[in-house]
Amino acid sequence: MATAFVLIRTDATRIPECAQEISELEGISEVYSVTGEWDLIAVARVAKHDELADVIADRLSKVKGVQATTTHIAFRAYSKHDLDAAFSLGFE
Repeated sequence: MATAFVLIRTDATRIPECAQEISELEGISEVYSVTGEWDLIAVARVAKHDELADVIADRLSKVKGVQATTTHIAFRAYSKHDLDAAFSLGFE
């Protein structure tokens, strides 16, 4: 599984509409409205790395009102469970 975080700048008058349209795209699991330099952050989750181009460049970036994106591809996920295992010394 490949995961990417996409920071999205939109036309300010279309933030809710962009968020809704992006959330309906196949490969997008979550969309958040945020404060700061960017308007939205989307989480893309696909089976293969190559599919990120289809989701982000071919679909998300073409949503009406999307002005710019920056994508951060995740290398590894650290859930609480993973962190507990990573820092465990094996003592019970």
